[in-house]
Amino acid sequence: MKKLIIPVLVSLLFILPAGAQTSVRNAALTSTSFIDYQKTFTRPDESFKRKEDTLQKQFAAKKLKWPANYIYIRSFKYDSNMEVWVKDEMNEPFKLFKTYKVCALAGTLGPKRLEGDYQVPEGFYYINEFNPKSQYYLSLGINYPNVSDQILSDSLRPGSAIYIHGSCVTVGCIPITDQQIDELYILAAHAKNQGQDYIPVHIFPVRFNVQRSVNYLNNLSKDDPTLKRFANRMEDAFDYFEKYKQLPVIMINDKGEYIVNNVPEKKAPVEVKPVKREPMQHRTRVIATVAESVHQWPQFQGGADGYTKYLDKLGKDMASKLPEGVKKSYVQVEFIVDKDGVPTNFKVLKGPKDEDFADLLIIEMEKMPEWKPALLNDKPVAKKMVQTITIEAD
Repeated sequence: MKKLIIPVLVSLLFILPAGAQTSVRNAALTSTSFIDYQKTFTRPDESFKRKEDTLQKQFAAKKLKWPANYIYIRSFKYDSNMEVWVKDEMNEPFKLFKTYKVCALAGTLGPKRLEGDYQVPEGFYYINEFNPKSQYYLSLGINYPNVSDQILSDSLRPGSAIYIHGSCVTVGCIPITDQQIDELYILAAHAKNQGQDYIPVHIFPVRFNVQRSVNYLNNLSKDDPTLKRFANRMEDAFDYFEKYKQLPVIMINDKGEYIVNNVPEKKAPVEVKPVKREPMQHRTRVIATVAESVHQWPQFQGGADGYTKYLDKLGKDMASKLPEGVKKSYVQVEFIVDKDGVPTNFKVLKGPKDEDFADLLIIEMEKMPEWKPALLNDKPVAKKMVQTITIEAD
């Protein structure tokens, strides 16, 4: 049996801290608008004064009607960004208003299934709370756990209190900057004030039209059929919106799995034949004898401090060249300082399994200045060196 995701209709679709709800009900009874009510709180009031005029001008520049009657939020975990789509009429296609950078990601790809796992949820949600007194400046709550999560997550401790919020820090929510949450809070408040009780928030693992992101997800899920099946359903919803710029009808079966209606037909993937990679030529020498033990080791120009600075700079320079999905690596490199002090015969022993990266690292290290060679019985000799380099992306 399939269940259509329809939020339970309640008289008030926003939740405020204890003690404030009676005031909200009274405000509703006296016909105070949702916008006016939000302005009774210091932070939202300051946000409206600071940002509303700017937002109106941004809407005008994009030929969008202010304020938006409908907004749609979709976030992409791996790609660390969040889009805000808007429209004026129900039957119109959504138009992209703005993309925000998400400050940080807790956990990894995949849905949230347990309290305290620091996972950002993935799935189909809506805003169920406007919190003007958040400890993270301002926040918009989402209705995790939804029906699917209630079936698939831990029955006793599925977790809760998931927000889009400011302050740019996270322990399992979606953090953006204070200036960005100012804007999003205003947009959401106006949409609610215009009658959009359920503001959809779809959280995807990756952008399914970015190959690097898809490759990362595929590699992560290749040995996890449950995660792969979940990601496929998320991709169905992504494809539907990309084609129609309207929200798909999403259902949940009795196993808690998402079912997306009228999924666009996927194009057959183009088979790409691997191209045989030609090995890159590096500086090598035929060295008859490499000393096992020496009386004096090779000395880098500038001594130990100079060598440390060289390795630190090399690690920073190589950070942008790390393979996809790799943020930090300890790379072990072997080379020989020949008896004339020239470093040669570089070889990567440990590190990312990526030939292009290894080649680029060796090319950089071949620019290393000459050393003072090792000495054995006061004569220069060739000596093998093994060095570990820390390479970390910012």
